[in-house]
Amino acid sequence: MTDTSVAAAPEAAPRARFRPPAVPQVQVRGFWGGRIDAVCARTADTLYQRCEEAGMLQQIDPDAPAPGVKIPFHGGLVTAQMFWDSDLGKVIETAAYCLQRTPNPELERKVDHIIELYGRLQQDDGYLSSWYQRIQPGLRWTNLRDCHELYCAGHLIEGAVAYYQATGKRQLLDIMCRFMDHVAEVLGTGSNQKPGYCGHEEIELALVKLARVTGRQKYMDLARYFIDERGRQPHFYDAEAREQGRDPKAYIFGTYEYNQSHLPVREQDKVVGHAVRAMYLYSGMADIAMEYGDDGLRLALERLWRDLTSKRLYVTGGLGPSADNEGFTADYDLPNESAYAETCAAVGLVFWAGRMLGLGPDARYADMMELALYNGAASGLSLDGATFFYENPLESRGGHHRWTWHRCPCCPPNIARLTASIGSTMYGQSEDGIAVHLYNDSTATLDVAGGKVRLTQATRYPWDGAIALTVEPEAPASFTLHLRIPGWCRKATLSVNGTAQDLAAITRNGYAAITRRWTAGDTVRLDLELAVERIHAHPEIRHDASRAAIRRGPLVYCLEGVDNGVPLNSLVLPADAALTPREDPGLLGGVVALEGEARAQPASDWGDDLYRTAPPPEHPVRIRAVPYYAWDNRDPGEMLVWVRTA
Repeated sequence: MTDTSVAAAPEAAPRARFRPPAVPQVQVRGFWGGRIDAVCARTADTLYQRCEEAGMLQQIDPDAPAPGVKIPFHGGLVTAQMFWDSDLGKVIETAAYCLQRTPNPELERKVDHIIELYGRLQQDDGYLSSWYQRIQPGLRWTNLRDCHELYCAGHLIEGAVAYYQATGKRQLLDIMCRFMDHVAEVLGTGSNQKPGYCGHEEIELALVKLARVTGRQKYMDLARYFIDERGRQPHFYDAEAREQGRDPKAYIFGTYEYNQSHLPVREQDKVVGHAVRAMYLYSGMADIAMEYGDDGLRLALERLWRDLTSKRLYVTGGLGPSADNEGFTADYDLPNESAYAETCAAVGLVFWAGRMLGLGPDARYADMMELALYNGAASGLSLDGATFFYENPLESRGGHHRWTWHRCPCCPPNIARLTASIGSTMYGQSEDGIAVHLYNDSTATLDVAGGKVRLTQATRYPWDGAIALTVEPEAPASFTLHLRIPGWCRKATLSVNGTAQDLAAITRNGYAAITRRWTAGDTVRLDLELAVERIHAHPEIRHDASRAAIRRGPLVYCLEGVDNGVPLNSLVLPADAALTPREDPGLLGGVVALEGEARAQPASDWGDDLYRTAPPPEHPVRIRAVPYYAWDNRDPGEMLVWVRTA
């Protein structure tokens, strides 16, 4: 057997400017600490149980009868059962983060059992896919376009890295190294290789993680190959289809825009196709851009970022309006009630934005990471950690509710693993700097200036904008502390050891840069104004014409029927109506609600009239708005983000 032990040191020096800390480096408390605790207390075990009930463990057990096809094929080619290895990978990853936070011998035993089954399932040459080994044997590497072999491997890699970092156990890490060694032999540009890549991107960013934790440059180079080869002519998917006797023109989605292989990635400038695939691809591109100093990739990413954020993004950070392709349609097509806005897509946007920060602190990316995290992604998990949204609309008549599970259960473990690993997104570390991307009560131990620095945040963010930071290097050290000044913040003040700082003079790309020789006990105070604001949509977003969304700090708010005694679309928010923050510890786990007065246009006096010349009468009503992430955690009813304005 090939030795796949973890290398003691990397083969090549890191090229990235800022890398995120590993999850164990950050102790998370406060707002996100409570969300993590819900995942650890309930979600992690719930995921395992529901995977077991679905038959996933039977499918990976080489000693059990093969379960056969339990979930029907879609389009004659794909079944969610093909993805089950990916779901188990995310379950392992979630559990790993929870075990690092809270020891749980029973959960650890369950994960060890999954890993042991994969160890026995793996073939002698390193290949590993429960679908192609147990359900469709003999067909491996015959349909990379549709059938998710590498996507599944990517999620298993991420689970393996997380489990190794949390527990020190490396069995799954070794398994996945053997598999990737096999992949590197089969796929590539050599004379005896297939020039293939996965139809559902994910392997790219996973390989970067594997390279970083093992120090093996070959895995980084393999990730780069998958990025470089995508969309090149002659097109691999055309050749693959012909080789298998399929007509390339009979592709169910009609265009390779669906999987972002319509052009080489450096030539792409429109965000198209399946939203989750796009976010994973761009995440991998960002990793490779920073690792290799690839300006071609960086410029392409900036074009794609501009397209997404100026034409194709919901105010919540959700993305992908269409259920037909689980993705993008036309510019400014952002319907609210029918919004697909898959939880996984918002999770993917958090990944992409976070990786763009590897190129250096830039509030454009951190602001977007925060927006998607607190709103478009966080809404996907109930407050008790037991139920999940797959789609995240911005309006509901009362019939949209969370699932206990889903026939395609990609979103439940995805939002769980993101939540449980949130500490790694809060900070960035480089040779001469620390970046604080997200504010939350926490303590991080970071590698900078050749030593360790303990950085503690004390804050009630996002409910309060006061942030106190204590810097404790193990020895006095010179480095730069970069603090994000959010784009939504209209007023901020900063002091170091009680001395006020000139924010305008030291802020670049939305980050205040404090360069000094730091000693243990140095303190930094940052105060961010959390103003209640109305957001207005671009005129071409027809669905939001004459409406406004409400935001306070990083949180987008919504109205729920349970709080408001009239139909939500009968409400009109006057231009001069003030909304006052009210902290309510007993509401939705403790939130700041927004309360004020609006006007309602009741339908009660219309009788049988469908139209009439007289405008509807209005009367004053009290309204209450709550954070969007917390909706549908109480009695069922209407929900509305975009409110009519006078």
